[in-house]
Amino acid sequence: MRDTLLIALYAFLGAAAAGLLGALALRLVRRRSVAASLSVVAAVAVGTMLAGTLAVAWAMFLSSHDLTVVTTVAAMAAVVSLATALLLGRRVVVNCRELAFAARDFGDSGTFTPPHGAAPAELTALSDELAATCLRLAESRERERSLEASRRELVSWISHDLRTPLAGLRAMSEALEDGVADDPARYHRQMRTEVDRLNAMVGDLFELSRIHAGALALTTARMSVYDLVGDALAGARPLAGEHGVRLVGDGVEAVPVEVDGKEMTRVLANLLVNAIRHTPADGTVAVSAERRAGTVVLAVTDGCGGIRDEDLSRVFDTGWRGSEARTPPAGAGLGLAIVRGIVEAHKGRTEVRNVAGGCRFEVTLPAATVGPSGA
Repeated sequence: MRDTLLIALYAFLGAAAAGLLGALALRLVRRRSVAASLSVVAAVAVGTMLAGTLAVAWAMFLSSHDLTVVTTVAAMAAVVSLATALLLGRRVVVNCRELAFAARDFGDSGTFTPPHGAAPAELTALSDELAATCLRLAESRERERSLEASRRELVSWISHDLRTPLAGLRAMSEALEDGVADDPARYHRQMRTEVDRLNAMVGDLFELSRIHAGALALTTARMSVYDLVGDALAGARPLAGEHGVRLVGDGVEAVPVEVDGKEMTRVLANLLVNAIRHTPADGTVAVSAERRAGTVVLAVTDGCGGIRDEDLSRVFDTGWRGSEARTPPAGAGLGLAIVRGIVEAHKGRTEVRNVAGGCRFEVTLPAATVGPSGA
């Protein structure tokens, strides 16, 4: 038993010494290639076995001939084992190089082609993650291009919409200044109207800039959807009367929500104004609200005739106006973008789809939680 323990001790000491040297060598080559690290690992594995065997052989005080035979056999086995390990590990190095080549144009082409052939599970997982990241980057670049196009359209339309009332104001002010205005009171009323238009456009731009900057501060309170819809309908009735459009608010449930009343009233007002302007005379704009699976869905349905399918995904983009048939004479396409920004600030979402004779805009908000008393 004592001899067995001594043999085990000599084998452990020899293998441990070789292992420590291998760990030091692996630390020295940690910044080099995978091939170098694999070579060191293979050498350490074979070296520890060889060192343990030789340590035991030398401690057993074999004859010179027997010691030479054991050393020669162990050395040859070590050489063959090391060569075999390096040859088998070469495939891992090849897979790493293929993955590196595939990732070279990762950020430029927008696509990622994973290496062909079998690969270790870790490299396969890394390849899959790179492919998914490449797809996300491509989608992000596409969104960035779309936003940039929207910004360019917005600047173009804002420039046009600002230039028109400013030109009118200048002409009317010059007419008043020169004393050639036949009805100064009418000119003053028209100037006030143009100033109100400019003020509304500047207000929309300021609101949109706060939304994009994440500076929209909400003061939420518990209130009923019924009251929100009622206030919005009351504010939109004069405009609906001017356009000959009927407003219908049936089917509005008294569902409680936690929202900023001022901002949510603006959301409903923007949706109603948009619906009224695009609904022909004698048409109907309907508003509804209902609870649905822990949420509250506010819907505004108009009679605009529908939106082209390819434009549905752009309705809430900044500066989007759609076809000429849906483009109002005033505004810069900011109303629906503001709607989406405010709703998303409330952790909600906006959707639009075509229905018979028009469009249905839906705003989905989280329903207010019910307290212990059931209120």
